[in-house]
Amino acid sequence: MKAIVQYEYGSADNLRLEEIPTPEPGDDGVLVRIEAASVNAGDWHMMRADPFFLRFIGGGLFAPKHRVPGADIAGRVEAVGKNVTRLRPGDEVFGDLSAHGWGAFAEYVCTSEEALAPKPSNVSFEEAAAVPLAAVAALQALRDCGQARAGQRVLVNGASGGVGTFAVQIAKTLDAEVTGVCSTGNLDLVRSLGADHVVDYTRVDVTTSGQEYDVILDAAAYRPISDYRRVLRDGGTYVLVGGTTGAFLRVGLLGRWSGSKAMKVHASRPNSADLIAVSKLIEGGRVRPVIDRRYPLSGVPEAVRYLESRRARGKVVITRSTDAVPPA
Repeated sequence: MKAIVQYEYGSADNLRLEEIPTPEPGDDGVLVRIEAASVNAGDWHMMRADPFFLRFIGGGLFAPKHRVPGADIAGRVEAVGKNVTRLRPGDEVFGDLSAHGWGAFAEYVCTSEEALAPKPSNVSFEEAAAVPLAAVAALQALRDCGQARAGQRVLVNGASGGVGTFAVQIAKTLDAEVTGVCSTGNLDLVRSLGADHVVDYTRVDVTTSGQEYDVILDAAAYRPISDYRRVLRDGGTYVLVGGTTGAFLRVGLLGRWSGSKAMKVHASRPNSADLIAVSKLIEGGRVRPVIDRRYPLSGVPEAVRYLESRRARGKVVITRSTDAVPPA
């Protein structure tokens, strides 16, 4: 099969398209023919081992432990091991492989059934592949970490990105009043996702507006954490989703002296139960994935570079379709 392979940490220049053996499922494994995958910030953070501590939590100390990168997939079950009970050949599935060996940037992957859930019936494979990591991260950050509730004011910084587009919609399903922060060119997109208020960060500094928020989900991490603390209500929660080592450390340190204002870093916990919860929201028409660009498997390096540029609106998808041509 064809797959993108990485032998050393570094830039997208280290990603190579190669022929490697098609995996075979063991007794507990599921073989999936991948119809589509998507690129996440976590993919390029792992690719570069940035933050450095990723080397110690499954990445590999001196070189990538998992040679085929990529977390999000959607596809069809080809074969299952004898101990697999929830899935069977022909099932359409989607999932996040980041806790189960990665391997999304390939034509096939073997993984655990715990990484997978039935694909939402009303979306394509490409749309389904855009969902798992980002949507579950947004759900957990709002529901579990921020404990967002009906009537609360929720601020989503980076509202037009992969996590942000899902966070705006999921916060609305929780009946919160949502403010989305993004650039000028993305205002209409964020508004179309249901945001009650949209702020253009190139013109308005939301941290000096005088408005306070119960929950702040920061999926951009481009300014000092202390700025957001100013507009966080007493008893409110700031949640950082992703970011650099420096951002993680600042939240950890500031959180020690933040009093009644909670400052937290959210680390996503992939699981099939939350995938199913997100799937129900999609099937109910309450959440939709936003796709910016589509690339073929050979275009993964370019797709990663585009995501690293921080210009992506929603998700960047990798597809088997021959119609996927990298943008000029």
